[in-house]
Amino acid sequence: MKQRKIILNYKGKRVPLDLYVVPKSLHWLGLMFSSKKDAKPLLFEFPRESRLSIHSFFVWFSFIGIWLNKEGKVLKIERVEPFRLRILPKEKFKFLIELPIKSDYDDVLKILDENKSFK
Repeated sequence: MKQRKIILNYKGKRVPLDLYVVPKSLHWLGLMFSSKKDAKPLLFEFPRESRLSIHSFFVWFSFIGIWLNKEGKVLKIERVEPFRLRILPKEKFKFLIELPIKSDYDDVLKILDENKSFK
């Protein structure tokens, strides 16, 4: 997978992220069947803004879902637990980031997690 560096602007803070771009043919897979140790932060780009639901079947660890519009504005950030049936944002989005909750990303999680609920 190709890598892309982005700067996420969130509540006045700039959050640098190194992401792996998921090819369209693998959008269905996401973090499924990954081990927590080997899981990478993923970036999904969809052809147009829409309200697609995601699930976390066969994802054995919690991750952070970050939904963005076409301008890159953060619409929603949510902790996603393993084996959730459906996560559906209220607004249309163009990009989705799946960020595994693990120590590799503690610096990013501290910035995004105001309520200390991601740990």
